[in-house]
Amino acid sequence: MRVSRPAAAVIATAALSLSLAACAGSPSGEGDAAGGDAQDQAPAASAEFPITITHGLGETVIEAQPERVATVGWSNQEAALALGVVPVIMEEATWGDDDGDGVLPWVEDKLTEMGAETPEMYDGTDGVDFEAISDAQPDVILAAYSGLSADDYAILSEIAPVVAYPEVAWGTTWQETITLNGTALGLQTEAEALVADLEGQLSDAVDGYANLGNGHGAAFAWFDVTDLSSVGFYTMVDPRQVFLSEQAGFEVPEAVTAAGTDEFLSSAAAEAVDELSDFDVIVTYGTGEELATIQADPLLSRIPAVADGAIVFLDETVDPATASSANPSPLGISHLIENYLPMLDEAAGKAS
Repeated sequence: MRVSRPAAAVIATAALSLSLAACAGSPSGEGDAAGGDAQDQAPAASAEFPITITHGLGETVIEAQPERVATVGWSNQEAALALGVVPVIMEEATWGDDDGDGVLPWVEDKLTEMGAETPEMYDGTDGVDFEAISDAQPDVILAAYSGLSADDYAILSEIAPVVAYPEVAWGTTWQETITLNGTALGLQTEAEALVADLEGQLSDAVDGYANLGNGHGAAFAWFDVTDLSSVGFYTMVDPRQVFLSEQAGFEVPEAVTAAGTDEFLSSAAAEAVDELSDFDVIVTYGTGEELATIQADPLLSRIPAVADGAIVFLDETVDPATASSANPSPLGISHLIENYLPMLDEAAGKAS
């Protein structure tokens, strides 16, 4: 049974609240699909169960440390793996997969490092595969970064406790993805330490570039070269824009701020191009061949990033991993540092 994935702009209103203390126990994750030896060595819980997590779709109580972990959506399997827990089942990667096996390269590297087999996978293109997840007999379902609908959540909750996004579908930052999923695993302390370590790595890397942090405004935008009557851009709900503004050293453009936090996408009409006067750097998906068309447009050519050619084009057909890493994930940050930051620095160097 499948239910179609809802639009990523679904909004839920609830705050994240966690109640924790200290205890022990080790998730074994027994099962043929997930590399038993690696899971037998998974870390003991640093929190006391039961744990209650309030999220955008309700309240979830996890009675005991999970031994069999299922993941729905993106990045949640990475959070578990980064904390030493191998899922028994996870959703296939359809974005950023470099070799067509449904597993992102940094996930493959982590599984190899842990000596674990690739977990069982399901195709989530047309919605959540409830039957496959049920067959995996999970103790918890991690979906902190996902687009679950209320109906999806209700069905999954009949299988196992579900941890959904804090407030907005597809609006979970990589830090929240780690801490929320880590809390569900009884590993909140370890999750917070991992976030601090990765933030330190990012800060050090950004400090090493001459053109980042120089006061330029940056937007993660999108163009339709067959219809340049508007420019789309991600808001501060979306982790891609959050990364540019909070980790990569760029300022938040006024139009992005004005778009609010109700939806992850917004747009501006070409006639209102002056509202984009602080789009000094733009990141977008494309091959780069689009630049000439955009620069030839009498209105959009007035956007500073367009006029200066200060645009990062992420070509998923040539470099799917870097296109994917621009949406930061727990295990993809090392790739982001090595490949995405240099592209941002080069574009910022072109900005006037």
